[in-house]
Amino acid sequence: MKRSLAATAIMGAMILAGCGEPSPVEEDAEPAAAADTAAAPAAEAAARIAPTPPSGGAGAVPAADGAPPFAVIYPGGVPQEPATVAQGSDGPGGIVAFTTQASPAEVIAFYRQRAEAAGLKSINTMNRGNSMGYGAGGADGRGQNLSVVATRVEGEPTSVQLSWTAGR
Repeated sequence: MKRSLAATAIMGAMILAGCGEPSPVEEDAEPAAAADTAAAPAAEAAARIAPTPPSGGAGAVPAADGAPPFAVIYPGGVPQEPATVAQGSDGPGGIVAFTTQASPAEVIAFYRQRAEAAGLKSINTMNRGNSMGYGAGGADGRGQNLSVVATRVEGEPTSVQLSWTAGR
């Protein structure tokens, strides 16, 4: 419960921090200002949670049906419940929370690589205590966005909150 509250509070702070300044990627995007983080290589895990992994996903599975290639569950991640999905003006999107044995740095490095491979540009990073965050957006004006917050509480798995917009 404490991890979920901490992750939600951090995600809210990231969103609110960017409310007053438009993103250089897209006028409607809401970036958050944060400190740079050092990226660590992503770890691989054996457990799978969805029937069909994306091509070249190295064990990652889509966060929801129809999710873009950058919106996947970290390999071995265990969702707390199914993703919440919706349709908006920037296309379909969703949010999902899951846990993993990987460190926050490994999780963020994994999503940074996925975002860059999909053509998204880094908007922000955050490193605060045991929590790390990352945000990216599409440079083509289609409204693609990715936001990840990973929090580790000593002795427990990393709690991750992943949200995305697939774009128009």
